[in-house]
This record gives sequence, C-alpha cells and structure tokens, in this order.
Amino acid sequence: MVIIQVAGGLGNQLQQYALYRKFLSLSKEAKLDLSWFMDEHTGENITGRKLELDYFEGLPYVACTPQEKAEMVGNSGLTGKLRRKLLPGTVRRFEESAIYHEDIFEKEDCYLSGYFACEKYYGDILPALRREIRFPVSKNPANHEMAGRMENCESVSVHIRRGDYLNAQNAAMFGGICTRDYYDSAIAFMKKKLENPHFFLFSDDPVYAGSQYQGPEYTVVDINRGADSFYDMWLMSRCCHNICANSTFSFWGARLNENADKIMIRPTKHKNSQPFLWEEMKQLWDGWNFVSPEGTVYEK
Repeated sequence: MVIIQVAGGLGNQLQQYALYRKFLSLSKEAKLDLSWFMDEHTGENITGRKLELDYFEGLPYVACTPQEKAEMVGNSGLTGKLRRKLLPGTVRRFEESAIYHEDIFEKEDCYLSGYFACEKYYGDILPALRREIRFPVSKNPANHEMAGRMENCESVSVHIRRGDYLNAQNAAMFGGICTRDYYDSAIAFMKKKLENPHFFLFSDDPVYAGSQYQGPEYTVVDINRGADSFYDMWLMSRCCHNICANSTFSFWGARLNENADKIMIRPTKHKNSQPFLWEEMKQLWDGWNFVSPEGTVYEK
C-alpha cells in the first residue's frame, strides 16, 4: 500500500489527491493520510489550515489509520523517534525532492510526502477528475452572476497573488516571479490569440489589482472571503482561458477548466530555487504556455 500525506492549502491538497487517484487508476492500493491537520492527542487543528477536500461534494477517498501510518514511518512518540534514529532502514518514507520523480509509481509499501505539482503525474486522468471534483452550489448569487458573465465572453482569469508572498521569508522563495512584465506579456499573448478578451482579476489584494489594470476590458472579482475563497477557484475554472500566478490555487483553476480550446499560462518557475529548462518543462506540463519574470513567452 502507498500512503500519501495531505498537507497545505487547497491547491496542494488537490495535487496530493490527484496523485492518489493516479495510483488507484494503476490498480495499486493507496490511501490518504489526513493527520497533518490535527494534533493526534487532542484532535485539535494545529496548522490553521483545513481539510478543504471535504468541501467538494462526495469526493471519494479512503484515509489511512494511525496504525497503518505508524507501520511505515513510526508514531510521533518516543518509540517512533527512536525507530527513525536507530533503525532508519525500517522507515518506508519517500520525500519529494525534484520537480518530477519518474519512478514514483513503482513505489510499494511506502509513505509519500510532498506537493507533487507536476502535471505529468496525473495529466492523463484530469478529464475524470474534472467530472468528480464538484463544487457545492454557492449561496451567494453574485458568484452565479459572475460565472454567467464569464461564460458569455472570451473570458480570461488572471491570478495576482500578494499577501503572504510579500513577507521576507516567502519573498525570497516566491517573489520576483510573477512580475509586472510577466502579467503584461501574458495579457498581450492572450490579446494576440483571442478576439476581444475580457480579463477577470483574482487577487488577495483586489485594490492593488484594480489599480494596476484599469479599463473596460478588466473586471476585479471581489466576491469571496474566508472559507468562501474556495469559490474563486470555481470562478477561475468557469473562464475560457487562464493566466496563473506561481500558485497551485490558480493551477487548479486552469486544470478544472473544461474548455477544450483553453489557453493556459503559468510562470516559468514556481519558486526561485527551481531552474527553468524549456525542453524539460514542455514535456512535464503538456499543453501549458510559460512566461518568464522578464516577459519572455515560451509557447506550447
């Protein structure tokens, strides 16, 4: 059996879930470990994150038991710590360390930890996932009105993430990637490819987004807050085309977009520690276009 740790925000959880589903599609036994969110002794949330996979309607999965996890990696107590220190060969854990691990689906009896953002892991099962990842109906009529607008024009979602990416620690890792040149080139590329596109701006700083992009071809989407931010991904998926930030949230907005002719744009790298090798990335992210921080376009 393979156990996949679920951790992080909604985009990361969907990637871990997609990897889980890929293992199942290969007739391998797989389960999800949901313990990252909770203290095993008190049952209290210790991360500030929620298991957002449960927001979707009837999303099927099987969670592992604490005993099944402990058999592979040990428990969190003293005996588990001693096992990992004194008997490391008995710990069956694999941690993601590259953009893509070619041999991952050969793993047996292993605990997998990582974010697994690469499209190649599960690109072939995305059509099935689109059918099964169902957002609950929003109670806010503004979401349905906005979705109607998006479905009746040459709509393009544009994700501008600021917020936590501006603090010093995150800026070193994620900053300087989705620059103004990145967005200007991505928007210009869409204008070149599409007739009269309309750009719907999604941001955790909507005032900033609206100040940067003004004019009749831009609409700031400022509807959802808190737990309802979940519906921004749904609205992104209702657009005809997608410009993503270096954020798994908008990657999934594009992945869940059912338009067969969609144009998807993402930055050349997700974080600053990753090199960009065009020949490699066009194989790992089939169907995507890339734009560099300097505004260079790499067309699929």
